[in-house]
Amino acid sequence: MCGILCIFTHQRVGTNAEHPQQQACCNGTCTNFSDRFTSSSESLRELAFRQSSKQRHRGPDQTGLVVNDPEGFVLVQERLSVIGVKTGRQPFTSTDGTTHLVANGEIYNFAHMVSLIHDANGHERYKPRSDCDVLVAFYELFGPDRLLQTVRGMFAFVLYDCNTHRLLVARDPVGIVPLYYGWDQAGSLWIASELKCLVECCREVVVFPPGHAYYGTRDSVVPTPYFNAHWMTEIPSGGVDLEELKHKLEAAVESHLQCEVPLGALLSGGLDSSLIASIATRILRRNTSNPNYRLKTYSIGLDGGGPDLQYARTVANYIGSDHTEIHFTISEGLDFIRDAVYHAETYDVTTIRCIVPVMLLARAIRSEGIRVVLSGEGADELFGGYLYFHLAPNVTEFHRETVCRVLGLHLSDCLRANKGCAAWGLELRVPFLDTDFLQYVMSIRPQDRAPGSAEPNGHSGLEKRILRQAFAKGNYVPREVLWRQKEQFSDGVGYAWIDAVSQWATDRVSEKEFEMAVDRFPFNTPTTKEAYYYRKLFEQLFPGSTFARTVQRWMPRTDWGCPEDPSGRKQTVHQDQQKK
Repeated sequence: MCGILCIFTHQRVGTNAEHPQQQACCNGTCTNFSDRFTSSSESLRELAFRQSSKQRHRGPDQTGLVVNDPEGFVLVQERLSVIGVKTGRQPFTSTDGTTHLVANGEIYNFAHMVSLIHDANGHERYKPRSDCDVLVAFYELFGPDRLLQTVRGMFAFVLYDCNTHRLLVARDPVGIVPLYYGWDQAGSLWIASELKCLVECCREVVVFPPGHAYYGTRDSVVPTPYFNAHWMTEIPSGGVDLEELKHKLEAAVESHLQCEVPLGALLSGGLDSSLIASIATRILRRNTSNPNYRLKTYSIGLDGGGPDLQYARTVANYIGSDHTEIHFTISEGLDFIRDAVYHAETYDVTTIRCIVPVMLLARAIRSEGIRVVLSGEGADELFGGYLYFHLAPNVTEFHRETVCRVLGLHLSDCLRANKGCAAWGLELRVPFLDTDFLQYVMSIRPQDRAPGSAEPNGHSGLEKRILRQAFAKGNYVPREVLWRQKEQFSDGVGYAWIDAVSQWATDRVSEKEFEMAVDRFPFNTPTTKEAYYYRKLFEQLFPGSTFARTVQRWMPRTDWGCPEDPSGRKQTVHQDQQKK
């Protein structure tokens, strides 16, 4: 996983701008870089390098930078080397020196795109320097529209064409990797992977929406959707084909295995991560012609054990992985709360609760030399796996809620998983959110995806039942895991974690402070003391209402009768299962 930062000054040289370095500011007032954050002698290059250092954890291997004074821009990439380790240093520049690119993510179908380039050229002379390098060559041959309709992967990229003086900014359909943009006081455009790069620089900041792109001049950025699907606005009517569902997930996992560095998998012991680890193991054993290949898997839980650790151990033994358990204490977790807000760049309660164990786990994994991990993120949104979905009043509302959850992934689970791992230079990949798999699942009629009535096997009304049924044969995971009820990650590491962090944060907010919540935070007003504490930390780290408006709170549907607390343990269906 990498980080990108771009600054486009208000005007190019030749349009009344002799000194582009004086047209970007980082103090909110832009008086020739004259306050404590900047100096009048600081160049555009120095400013960009300094601000990008705030996200250097995302790409600890290299910092690449290109400045074009006549065009008035600087592009920076903090690189984590995964594909094209020796040749893929960014920014990429076309052979004629007119097109420049910085990208964050992985292009999973880059080999197919290379073949299309070869077909168009009539020869095979083009050799990509890495997976992302194909974006430049494809753009030059086919233009932005075909590029966006062809590319598959998790990505956020900025391409600048010096011939047309236009930039192309795009983000993958789900928003697996983050992207923000904003403007400083001088009118310069800033684009960055992480919000912290824009603090003290931009007076206005916006989340670049998933599935959107912008192609035009720097003067007015208005992202438009390039990814449109019928399930976003219509209720699907097609029934599920369990074999097709199984095949598409296996294909998604295989596409996510391409890399030139050590790879592992997160294994919570839940259905989703267990399936991904099992499928990946089978593919890697086949591809390496090594029937004894052992995928490295990792789980985390409180000292004394949470429910996830036991199930993860069972799955690891079943699939024959090289498994490592990470243990942490409540005190160690609480130490990370401020860092959690800083790296997650949110004040959402469930995200903060969850990202702490993610960060602890990512740090331990990275220390072993692993650079890439697979994860089961996204299945709950596609299949309606959260326990509150049991209370959906009908299948139409169920579908609409899954659509909302998918379209909001970039502000919740993807944000937490990506930034929690990137905090330690670890890349996380999510096969369930592969574009083709996403399209297939979300096009299945909601009555097939919704929690159903009693199953023939006695497992009544379990969520994600078609996913379970698709892999019921073939010995992919142990039976007790295949039919295990959903356990949210922050609960699964140990029930005491949620109770402790909630109480700890609550104790740090006085009654007098909380009574003033509406006055202090009129937008997204915190409704609990725990939420108030995270909001207060966020305000210290990301001051200003424009930053606060980049956050979306994750909570169940209270209008369905669900409690507001996001913990799965608070849902009636979980409590009923525990009684059994």
